[in-house]
Amino acid sequence: MMKRLLLAVLVCAGPALAQNADGLYYSNAATEQCLANSETQQEKSECIGRAANACMMDTPGGSSTYAMGGCISLELEFWDTRLNANYQSARKPAQAMDADAMQHAPSMANALRDMQRAWIPFRDATCTFEAAQWGGGTGAGPAYAGCLLRMTGEQALTLEFSGLGG
Repeated sequence: MMKRLLLAVLVCAGPALAQNADGLYYSNAATEQCLANSETQQEKSECIGRAANACMMDTPGGSSTYAMGGCISLELEFWDTRLNANYQSARKPAQAMDADAMQHAPSMANALRDMQRAWIPFRDATCTFEAAQWGGGTGAGPAYAGCLLRMTGEQALTLEFSGLGG
């Protein structure tokens, strides 16, 4: 009885890993911890995929294409949110730089906007190419999602380290 009580206390004291509605055990913790322990853009880029990989390892059947796609998509949401926040943070300093620049100088705010707009179709085409390498097989979905995750994370970090307040 005492051993069961001690085991119950230890289990409750550990980090809770909740199963979501899709049956996946996902948490952003692995990615967030990696980011907190990293300083450079290169170090932080190595954090991309940490939470998805942990999800696949922690979820029974996590190596199925369904689970892989789900785990990757959940971390993609994390990076997409970070990307959008970094883009919004970069806009105000870019606009301020434009206000202080000489009239003939190119617009930093417009360049930022155009870069982001051009990056989206580039990302999509790159990921379509990566998925196409699976020849229509079941690995195409996770390959596409993994590419989106990697490229979105990299873009989020590019904006974060742009010097514009990301």
